[in-house]
Amino acid sequence: MPWFAWLLAAAALGAAEFFTLTLVFGLLAGAALVAAVVAGVGIGLSGQLLALVAAAAAGLVLVRPVALRHMEQQPLIRDGSDALIGKRAEVMQEVTATRGLIKLSGEEWSARALDESHVIPVGALVDVMEIEGATAIVYPRELLP
Repeated sequence: MPWFAWLLAAAALGAAEFFTLTLVFGLLAGAALVAAVVAGVGIGLSGQLLALVAAAAAGLVLVRPVALRHMEQQPLIRDGSDALIGKRAEVMQEVTATRGLIKLSGEEWSARALDESHVIPVGALVDVMEIEGATAIVYPRELLP
């Protein structure tokens, strides 16, 4: 089979992958490209088919499961108020179990202590443990007196 026929098959499989997004047709398109290279080198039809089957099997058995696992993972980037969790802040107004004020990422946020028995003084550094609405739940970075 001529090499350009394999290229046409690869293009058709690539188009099918574009519409299905299953990773199957894309890997078969890659296998067809391998067969096109083998045909371009001058190896006969049996060698081309062997290259096609080997590349397709390697793609479907080895590459596809790894790709699917990576696609299922949640992104590591947090956005919005979730991105503030774990950040350090400075206490602007004493933080208790019910109220307080901190400076977090250049903005003032209402805050309350994670441990209800803590009273965190002005100037202390705290870690943001949670965000509830517009209130940061904080814990002191250092032991309180």
